Amino acid sequence: MSAGLAWTWLLLAIVFEVAGTMCMKRSDGFSSWLPTLMIVPLYLASFSALVMALKRIELGVAYAVWSAVGTLLVVVLGVLLFREDLGLLKLGGVVLIIVGVVMLHLASLEA
Repeated sequence: MSAGLAWTWLLLAIVFEVAGTMCMKRSDGFSSWLPTLMIVPLYLASFSALVMALKRIELGVAYAVWSAVGTLLVVVLGVLLFREDLGLLKLGGVVLIIVGVVMLHLASLEA
């Protein structure tokens, strides 16, 4: 598998994970049936795509990118779709996560 394909798998894993998380919020405590039914298949698709990405991308880097980009997207979607507050402290936390992921990726390039 090429590196580009591995990163494509990782991107798909992120998209499925974020969609699953959005369904969690939309499920309204499992009271809305369609989003509730979508949670497990979306997370299964996410983990499956992540497994494929791990064929070529280091575990630490792949998981860091998966979780950090997913976190960033969930925060942005939370603000846009659910009118959640984006305070300075929350924004600073997201920035620190991104900086950490970049550092992990750069460290993996040295190896």
